[in-house]
Amino acid sequence: MKVISAKNVSYSYDGEHPALKDVSFDVEEGSYVALIGHNGSGKSTLAKVLMGLLSGFEGEVDIFGLPLSGKTLYSIRSRLGIVFQNPDNQFVGSTVADDIAFGLENRQVPHEQMDGIVKHYAEQAGMSDLLEREPQSLSGGQKQRVAIAGVLAMNPDIVIFDEATAMLDPKGKHEIASLILSMKQANPKLTILSITHDVEEAAHSDQVIVLNEGTLFLSGTPEEVFSHDEGLTKIQLDVPFLFGLKKALKQRGVDVPSSVKDLPSLEAFLWR
Repeated sequence: MKVISAKNVSYSYDGEHPALKDVSFDVEEGSYVALIGHNGSGKSTLAKVLMGLLSGFEGEVDIFGLPLSGKTLYSIRSRLGIVFQNPDNQFVGSTVADDIAFGLENRQVPHEQMDGIVKHYAEQAGMSDLLEREPQSLSGGQKQRVAIAGVLAMNPDIVIFDEATAMLDPKGKHEIASLILSMKQANPKLTILSITHDVEEAAHSDQVIVLNEGTLFLSGTPEEVFSHDEGLTKIQLDVPFLFGLKKALKQRGVDVPSSVKDLPSLEAFLWR
């Protein structure tokens, strides 16, 4: 079932220079989609359109089968969670527990239920031991975990990550990428759309959408998209290490099957 459908979406900030030009794609329920592209490719503009932060776009956007408009925005947003690049912009509580509970309070969830929900999602995000800490005292990766726990507590059908790892160090990026994968395993129906610069993260997705100069450049599985390494290099995008290594092996007569999707499985294949 399609949960996001964009058809010929165009948008211009000044009415003259299009930031998006006839972009079309579909997102299936339960999929993990990575939206990638260099700076100025249109990623952020498309994300803002999908979040309902930009009106006046051309084309059609349907989310949960509803046309995105002022009339449907509240209904759509009630089923949508957003994790921004800077988690500090999402903090409102004096403790981690308060922050995770904030959305639940807005929805008037009874306090006797709220405590269990907060603890459950804090555990999922690996933050159970830090519930009484002040959010501002946490590391960047920990702050993003709190933001993610707060979003998950709202039980959304779609979570949009808007450059959520851009400000993190390699360790923090790895932690958040692992958390996203564990979220998918815990809830197979959860749809994830990650707007990211990180091609290594995109390598673990189900679908990759590549934008370039406001247009749809490529779309498909990671295997399909990253096979276009020369074209991606021309638009200033790298190829994930795994796919570069698989291509180098193929050039040396070792044809690695498409079922090999990570380095451990590649290592196991080579040992065999």
